[in-house]
Amino acid sequence: MSYSETPEPPYLAVIFGFRLRTTDTAEYLATADRLMEIARQLDGFYGEEAARVEGGLCLTVSYWRDEDAIRVWRENLEHTAARQRGKREWYESFRVRVARVERDYGFQAATSE
Repeated sequence: MSYSETPEPPYLAVIFGFRLRTTDTAEYLATADRLMEIARQLDGFYGEEAARVEGGLCLTVSYWRDEDAIRVWRENLEHTAARQRGKREWYESFRVRVARVERDYGFQAATSE
């Protein structure tokens, strides 16, 4: 996994946690990839990171400049259609949280070659 290159804080993070109700994820993953292509083109989108953890919980965190940028994303027609389909077909459950990122720092170990 690579980390998103984000600007200096503050900025917003949309944390999308979910469990899929099916193990046949090919169509879901294709849709998710398409939605990320769209998001990357939006003004105010800074990046995203995704992970799957024990017990089937999946997390996607997207980073945004402000509430207006998130609103444009939420109102995108393809995103709206995918959310509706997700409730009907893909998701067992989900939770969305929006948080303000105040600090952003990290560490990268040196690699030996």
